[in-house]
Amino acid sequence: MCTRALTRLIFALTTLACAWAGEAVGQGYPVKPIRLIVPFSAGGPTDAIARIVAQKLSESVGQQVIVDNRPGANAIIGTELGAKSAADGYTLVMVAFPHAVNPSLHRKLPYDTLNDFAAVTLATSGPMLLAVHPSVPATDVRGLIALARARPGDLTSGSSGTGSTAHLALALLNHMAGTRIMHVPYKGAAQGVSDLLGGHVSMYFGGVLALLPHVKSGKVRGLAVSTRRRSDAAPNIPTVAEAGVRGYEVSGWYGVVVPARTPKEIIARLNSEIVRQLRNPEMKEKLAASGAEVVASTPEQFASYIGSEITKWSKVMKAAGIRADQ
Repeated sequence: MCTRALTRLIFALTTLACAWAGEAVGQGYPVKPIRLIVPFSAGGPTDAIARIVAQKLSESVGQQVIVDNRPGANAIIGTELGAKSAADGYTLVMVAFPHAVNPSLHRKLPYDTLNDFAAVTLATSGPMLLAVHPSVPATDVRGLIALARARPGDLTSGSSGTGSTAHLALALLNHMAGTRIMHVPYKGAAQGVSDLLGGHVSMYFGGVLALLPHVKSGKVRGLAVSTRRRSDAAPNIPTVAEAGVRGYEVSGWYGVVVPARTPKEIIARLNSEIVRQLRNPEMKEKLAASGAEVVASTPEQFASYIGSEITKWSKVMKAAGIRADQ
């Protein structure tokens, strides 16, 4: 047999062997417990959604999915751990909004957000609710914008920290509406909401379920939700876009990624199982109780979404001069 023909034969056999190996990996997986890293503290919204996903995935694949909380540095600590884990399908990471913000917020990350991870699915997304203290003389977003323009720098908006969803929601509003509402960062959402109720800050972008009871009691005034469409939990509250800032959209989202180079067959299996569970009516109901709406995307759709979010927020943060040291 000539050298060229032998080379072709070896190449063909190698390709076939890889295909068989990949198929075998997909069929045999998983054979041991799976770790789901949550780069946030236990008890928070990301953790709540992760535990719902973990429980249902455990039932689906017949192996325990263990939630591993690794909070710190705006999700960087846990995310780095995920990036450096074995790409064998036994380490998953529940990522959220900060995953797309950190590349612009920090000058250097210990991982590459786009190249060190492979997307599995965008699991859920949900709106923020813009609420103001009753002392603020604005009953809608148009009135709030007019007030902010007339009194630049007087109005304040709390958040759970620099680069948080609430902070970026404010930055986008300032950018699109030409206002100068001042940012007041707190160490957590609870303190920010508490100061809103006390009138120490003028407004707050917070979770719908967290703020809605205070809206209903009259302690704060709900002006708008941040997403493209209205929230099922508060259908009578308009969107920011409806209320006058056309094109405005901010979603608090949650998704699953794995270390890069995880076999495609395993990613496909994980996507299939997680999406099937997310679309289950019982699962949708549980997630809705956490203020989340099911998305259940393909890996390709989620990868594209992460890229678009990074691009969007890098522009907003650059315009606002937002960095981690602020």
